Amino acid sequence: MKPFAILMAVAAAFSISPAFSQTVFDTTLGEADQPTADVSTNELREILRRGSAIVLDARPPMEYAISHIPGARNVAPQPGRAAHLYVSDVAEVGRLVGGAKDKPLILYCNGPFCGKSKRLAVELAKDGYPRVRRYQLGSPGWRTLSGAAMQTELPAVRYIRADATAVWVDARDPKHFRRGSVIGARNIPASGLQPGKDQGVIKTAKDDGRLPMDDHNTRIIVFGTDGRDARAVADAIVAEAFHNVSFIAAPFDQVLRAAR
Repeated sequence: MKPFAILMAVAAAFSISPAFSQTVFDTTLGEADQPTADVSTNELREILRRGSAIVLDARPPMEYAISHIPGARNVAPQPGRAAHLYVSDVAEVGRLVGGAKDKPLILYCNGPFCGKSKRLAVELAKDGYPRVRRYQLGSPGWRTLSGAAMQTELPAVRYIRADATAVWVDARDPKHFRRGSVIGARNIPASGLQPGKDQGVIKTAKDDGRLPMDDHNTRIIVFGTDGRDARAVADAIVAEAFHNVSFIAAPFDQVLRAAR
């Protein structure tokens, strides 16, 4: 069989068009008989950019605080549920949307094998929410495909500080860093960022050991004067193929207090 014929046969077997118009960024899990439709990574990017839906992290509050998709919200759990059957409280979702059940909701949790967003989707459908979809690739899919950092909240700082392998990055200018920072933090200032891969302060930080080149899965937490600088540095680190990066949007003084 000629190569083109083989390619066509493979495409037909997997129901893929010969043009391969769908990229990995446009894919969904495509599970059968699910309570709601899925959204792709590209769709979720656009939803977050436009603010056209409420993105709801269906995981427990501390897990959300440790690392979540920027812009996502979180609510308290339904009381009386066993841990393995965790589900967010639909009543809390109602308070989040101000009783407007027709607001579009996007749910996510811990990826293809996580049932939390599915359980919440069922509960919401029973309660009369008609516009619920899921990002079933979840936080692992977002880390892999979005090209952007996750976000960490202050209540998780002390928990993460117990991880001796975590790398803390201070995005402030060197003169502020020298006056004091989180113990053990490394300075990668936002002012030194340059467009493109392996440029500016990021290239230098890779060469001099400020970034953990031996393990690109190392947890990296970025903070700064404010969330803007912290996010810029975190996203620049993600662009260098580090997969476990998040930023803290809170001001530096609050981060410092939380880390003590």
